[in-house]
Amino acid sequence: MTALFTSESVSAGHPDKVCDAISDSIVDACLSVDSNARVAVETLVKGLGDSSVIVLAGEVSLNGETPDYEEIARATAARIGYTDHSIGMDATSSERCEVQVHITTQAANIAQGVDGDSLDDVGAGDQGMMFGYACTETEAEGELQGRFFPLPAALAQRICRRLDMIVASGEIDWIRPDGKSQVTVEYDDAGNPLRVHTVVVAVQHDDTLKERFGGDIEAEQAHIREVVKSEVVEHAIPEHWLADGYILHVNGTGRFADPGGPYADAGITGRKIVVDTYGGMARHGGGAFSGKDPTKVDRSATYYARWAAKHVVAAGLASRCEIQVAYVIGVAAPVSLRVETFGTGETSEDELTKRVADVFDFRPAAIASDLQLHRPLYSATAAGGHFGRPPTDEGHFEWERLDDARIVALQS
Repeated sequence: MTALFTSESVSAGHPDKVCDAISDSIVDACLSVDSNARVAVETLVKGLGDSSVIVLAGEVSLNGETPDYEEIARATAARIGYTDHSIGMDATSSERCEVQVHITTQAANIAQGVDGDSLDDVGAGDQGMMFGYACTETEAEGELQGRFFPLPAALAQRICRRLDMIVASGEIDWIRPDGKSQVTVEYDDAGNPLRVHTVVVAVQHDDTLKERFGGDIEAEQAHIREVVKSEVVEHAIPEHWLADGYILHVNGTGRFADPGGPYADAGITGRKIVVDTYGGMARHGGGAFSGKDPTKVDRSATYYARWAAKHVVAAGLASRCEIQVAYVIGVAAPVSLRVETFGTGETSEDELTKRVADVFDFRPAAIASDLQLHRPLYSATAAGGHFGRPPTDEGHFEWERLDDARIVALQS
């Protein structure tokens, strides 16, 4: 018996991801001014017939000069590739693109619960439950080793990161910023990944591309498919997973030509929370990440739960691990902590829960300290997934870095 599981991802130029990027750029700008800044900013983008609009709304409190939110929004969208209205939005043009700013300060009744000087004084910025997950699926093949991440999500994210690289470099001049991917993986009856079964890619392209083929749309589409196959899919997915062949769908409705992006679909911060995490392989508490400073446990505690779950699996204590943590607003200690290993654990889940609680401190201030979260490092997370990516020397994705001492402590 075999089973199929599918995950999707979206590129940096997807309208929702543009919004995530703008919101996270504002977080970074505020933390650059004040490492204790309180930020909760949402973004909406929409392209219209002859103009476009970016709406910023939320709350910011910081000690220092207020960043230029409008300039941040324009620069972020432009960096992603939206510098021409014919594509979907020209964020650089004040005539073609309006930026509305509706940002106030953090409410006093929230601030009183998250401000403090000790680990017990700094409470959670909201109530809610968060999940972290890790597994051994990526450890079967060398290129992805150390990720401890669901394979369908890892591969879908790699495809979209490859699309983002192409747009940034301009190496394929007709590929536009807006894109999506979907990867279906086949599993054996023991739950081990066998191969990639199906890949789906949607990529916005230059409307004039067909002219290179004398206006022949079928020839244009055949060219797009072959380029996506060789330069995107088979570039991003390790050959190990494609050796037995796979089904490929590219731009399933036909042409995906300019204008796309915010013109084709409005974008809003926080609508891609499953894309951001585990591609549906694990549960999700429901809270989005982008636009939030680390006192918001929707973000920081989810990062920490992933960090803890990854250590459990890397320690050889389970091949699948999901951790749930829950909070009440204004209170530092979580109200619950639960470890589940889906029958793969080397010891009982009660024992693993105790070990995790002993080794990892889930109080918000401790989380921020352990992962060094009060730094401007969030723009890198806005597209391509928040998990399953290598930590960098610049301090990005610290929740993916394994700590040998904690692994030993979990094993003891």
